[in-house]
Amino acid sequence: MLAIQVSIGSLNDLVDAPLDARQKPRKPIPSGLVSRRVAGAVAVGGAGVGIVLSAVSGPATGVAGTACLALGYAYDLRLSRTALSWLPLSLALPLLPIHAWLGATGTIPSGLLTLVPVGVLAGAGLALANGLADVERDASEGRRTIAVALGPRAAWLAQTTALAGAAVLVLVLAPVVPDAAVGDRLLLLRLARVAGVWIGIGAMALGSLALGSGQAGRRERGWELEAIGVACLGIGWLAGTAASA
Repeated sequence: MLAIQVSIGSLNDLVDAPLDARQKPRKPIPSGLVSRRVAGAVAVGGAGVGIVLSAVSGPATGVAGTACLALGYAYDLRLSRTALSWLPLSLALPLLPIHAWLGATGTIPSGLLTLVPVGVLAGAGLALANGLADVERDASEGRRTIAVALGPRAAWLAQTTALAGAAVLVLVLAPVVPDAAVGDRLLLLRLARVAGVWIGIGAMALGSLALGSGQAGRRERGWELEAIGVACLGIGWLAGTAASA
């Protein structure tokens, strides 16, 4: 999955290089730190490594990895600057833990399937937040992203609502480790479950506050905080699922 994400990120920088040259000249390709040829090789190599390693862990894992790659490429090549920019991430985010669990065990536990609606909400919220961080740049380039279409205030409210909904679902649905079941083997999982959920909610709340700022740099930090928060929620959910399994 790391290789797949590297491939998606490299392709994104390749596609956005002309826009970045005008708006973010310090990024690797516009600044000359990385050539387009090297970025292309990283994109192709990452895709190959990620798909092969996924397939080695079984056909189902290979399908999940390929689906993640396809959704990322759809975002990079077509949807990133449109009103559907939220869709690939909202579909791909629930696939990340499923891909990992399939690769490790060959099965999908019921506790992980209930994570799907959380991932859809969190993915949509993060995509909106990402668009909100660049809303002025995208508007100036005539790119009709979902954040531009909604406007800053409505986009902020929509992404905050989506992430708040994801947090509520986690609190209600995430598998827990009962106190009576906690022994030496489960103690760390219980701590990871509790810490992941609450640190995640805190980081998302701080990120949402920063995204309400009129400064693009502060909004970008807000989007990063929200991404960290969603990752922490996922760690908490997986810890609870592992203990239950």
